[in-house]
Amino acid sequence: MTDLSWRAWSNTLRVLLMLGMLLFLSAGTLHYWQAWMYWLIYAVALCFNTAYFLRHDPALIGRRLHAGPTAETSPSQRRIQAMTAICLLLMFVLAGLQRRYSWPSLPAMASVIAAGVFVLSLAIVFVVFKQNSFAGSTVNVEHGQTIATRGLYGVVRHPMYSASAIAFLVTPVALGATWSWIGAVSATVAMMLRLRDEERQLQQGLPGYADYCRAVRFRLFPGLW
Repeated sequence: MTDLSWRAWSNTLRVLLMLGMLLFLSAGTLHYWQAWMYWLIYAVALCFNTAYFLRHDPALIGRRLHAGPTAETSPSQRRIQAMTAICLLLMFVLAGLQRRYSWPSLPAMASVIAAGVFVLSLAIVFVVFKQNSFAGSTVNVEHGQTIATRGLYGVVRHPMYSASAIAFLVTPVALGATWSWIGAVSATVAMMLRLRDEERQLQQGLPGYADYCRAVRFRLFPGLW
């Protein structure tokens, strides 16, 4: 196993372990079928992406290993990333607490349908990775970076964020936890702030990006924003 493979798989397992701990420790039980459904979907998608891109685009994997507030070079992005992380933490903990204390939850069928939408959001992420090898986890302009304009990038400027917004907002339903919307909506707003700050940096540092913004009008969702 190469050093990159080792780091990639270690990071994948660490993320999955952390997600499981957030959900089941806050719930105080393993008898939480919505959390198992959600965790298994995410585990399959994350492991598939890790295996696929280690084989077909290891440079993408290398870029995405540098993540989180401390990996950002911009102070504004560090603050936004920290705020997003707190909101996501709140989203999962509130879901577990709702299960622990038997607060009113959503119908089972709603959770199943939301899980299907969650799968769709993860499929969009995979397509984004296929179409843009520079889809890193931090905001910066790398040497030799080009502007992705084909596929989803011809519809909206930030399809990765589109997929993330969908995933954030359907997670409370998938987990059967209405209180989780506090964290989900807050995380989505934080992500939109990150997007606007990112675009300012890209227009300053990536040649042709301003022209791309004029050609592709919408940031997240066609006809909305």
